[in-house]
Amino acid sequence: MGVVSPLGSDIQTFWDNLLLGKSGISHVQEFSDLPVTFGGKASGFDPERHLGGKELRHMDRYAQMELSACLDACAQARLTPEACAPHRLGVLIGSGAGGMGTLEEQMGVFFSRGPRRVSPVTVPMFITNVGPAECAKRIGAKGPGFSVSSACATAGHALAMAARIIQAGDADCMVAGGVEACLTPFALAAFASMRALSTRNDDPERASRPFSADRDGFVMAEGGGVFVLEGLDHARDRGAEVLAVLEGVGMTMDAYHMVAPDPEGTSVAYAIGRALSDAGLTPGDIGYINAHGTSTPLNDRIETLAIKMAFGDHAGKVLISSTKSMTGHLIGGAAGIETAICVLAMRNGVVPPTINLDNPDPECDLNYVPHRAVYADVSHCLNNSFGFGGQNVALILGKDAPG
Repeated sequence: MGVVSPLGSDIQTFWDNLLLGKSGISHVQEFSDLPVTFGGKASGFDPERHLGGKELRHMDRYAQMELSACLDACAQARLTPEACAPHRLGVLIGSGAGGMGTLEEQMGVFFSRGPRRVSPVTVPMFITNVGPAECAKRIGAKGPGFSVSSACATAGHALAMAARIIQAGDADCMVAGGVEACLTPFALAAFASMRALSTRNDDPERASRPFSADRDGFVMAEGGGVFVLEGLDHARDRGAEVLAVLEGVGMTMDAYHMVAPDPEGTSVAYAIGRALSDAGLTPGDIGYINAHGTSTPLNDRIETLAIKMAFGDHAGKVLISSTKSMTGHLIGGAAGIETAICVLAMRNGVVPPTINLDNPDPECDLNYVPHRAVYADVSHCLNNSFGFGGQNVALILGKDAPG
């Protein structure tokens, strides 16, 4: 797996900072005149590690991040051309907004200098399927390939659909995940106008405070996570190290509102239940939940309610944390890094904390692992992701490959 994040863009740095409870949120100079002046910029991300000058100029930041995380994941998985036949290797990496930076820049050119000065590479730089295409070109993948976009659930849906493609026999290996690079002035202004963002400009590191009574919105961030998925027999046959097993998937829609979750939480609870059923597990088998936990007034309360509905008496016993308290919200890339966190939690026997939880909301009364990481032997994790439009995905990962 490969990550790009505000806490580091290599696995070890990212994980170390999570366990220390560090915040990746800070003031962003380009946002000084905006209603919100902070966000989660990717830390340690160096696109020149994989790309030359011309490639950089013709590739939006989101695609640069996708390619970097893709190549890191393939290197870790030792996915060489000999390991998987080209037409049996696919790429499915999602992005909620694609090349937002390019679009903003070229719209500025259009309005200030006229239509004839718009760059001829604008379209291939901002559409969301170019990132997977760039990755496919670099690794020689000629199997199934496309992008998905479901706002904050994007990476979860990408992983779910990649697994289904393998299960259907259409590929042996899929490079899958989600990345976002919409930490731009226009995108930030648009989210701020919705009153979706925290406005704690005086204290950015403490602005993301999921499950707190005084939470006031999410914090925009950039990055994501990419994985190599393959059938278990295929992985064993080529001697690959199996980091975790994607055992269950549940997907639903609220059919309620374009930006607000259903206050009853029933579709989220159903998605969790479907993931448990798909995995052949019960709530008592889940040791850790990486919550969607956005730090918005609605999400955190409704997610708590949905977990209680799906888990029953076990809801109060399972460890839950929102790592968005440290990373901010990576939108389409969120489920990517949060799936990586689930894998790392199982492999290292440590659950990362929810920081900034100084004033818990009485309606959010589960164990959110406040302030400090805790040691725990976790064999199965649940990763929740919910997108605008009420698009929900729940993933269950297991530590041990079934015999």
